[in-house]
Amino acid sequence: MPGHAQVTPNFYDVSMTRSALFDRLPAVPPTLMRTLAIAAVVAQAGIAVTGSVVRVTGSGLGCPTWPECVPGSLVPTPHPEVEPITQWIEFGNRMLTGVVVLVAGACLLAALATRPRRARLTRLALVQPIGVIAQAVIGGGVVLLGLVWWSVSVHLLVSMVLTWLAVQLVTAASDGPGAPRSLVPGAVRGLVATCTALLAAVLVAGSFVTAAGPHAGDAQTPRLQVEVETVAQVHAELLFGYLGLLVGLGFALRAVAAPARVLRRFTVLVVLVLAQGLLGGIQYALGVPEVLVSLHVLGAAAVTVAAATLWASLTERAAVGAPGPARTPALADSGA
Repeated sequence: MPGHAQVTPNFYDVSMTRSALFDRLPAVPPTLMRTLAIAAVVAQAGIAVTGSVVRVTGSGLGCPTWPECVPGSLVPTPHPEVEPITQWIEFGNRMLTGVVVLVAGACLLAALATRPRRARLTRLALVQPIGVIAQAVIGGGVVLLGLVWWSVSVHLLVSMVLTWLAVQLVTAASDGPGAPRSLVPGAVRGLVATCTALLAAVLVAGSFVTAAGPHAGDAQTPRLQVEVETVAQVHAELLFGYLGLLVGLGFALRAVAAPARVLRRFTVLVVLVLAQGLLGGIQYALGVPEVLVSLHVLGAAAVTVAAATLWASLTERAAVGAPGPARTPALADSGA
């Protein structure tokens, strides 16, 4: 209009205002950020384990609607077709999602209040609340779809991905703002990445074994129409392949004189994979008892955490100006 200056929103000014708002948050010490990140790992892995409890107890449709538990009520109420115990098991698992939300939100706020602010830390922290919201939507879809097997598999696998990323958040909480420094040659990192991809295949196959097995979460839920023996064999063969790659990785880490912390995390991973394989064999031999199913899911989460910590240990981000570790001859020769 004549006589009036036109005001155009400036993205830079908005960004600066938002940054100034975050700068008013009390600075968070690294120990608190790390503690919250560890809590995120426990929460993401724990919700997967409690989800398995829902499944093996047949409580998946204890709350047959979503987001309400029963039509007209957010909390369990007497229902002629649903046992009270199954209602409360499913409702309790839903309530745990609230705990995960609080932990994820606290991680994001702490990352924004970290000084100096670090982009990688903030991105990894942001993934946690976004992931929890996505999981809530997926969980609602699982219920509305009547626990169809593939939706349950997706729900579990997304939890494993979020657990992996939460471990990276723990590492980022301890990192400095300096440039990343690789502690092993690129070829070894590639081998670890290959191991990680095969581990993902093992987890997917394991979810299919559950999908074809007796624990559907509800007696009326359609199962994966494949013989349990067939998918269990595929799962076992992938696990043996993963172990074979880990053996090769162990020799490679020794050959390049990998740092002691990398070797320690590799050892923990191997021990957990062996224990998980033994547990899976016992579980199959005993006819898949309920308690061993949940323990197997806990083991899968533990292996995921161990694999994620190994991956995170391959890179160091030192504080700006801080001296880095001496490069080993193997690394120097590789040009890493």
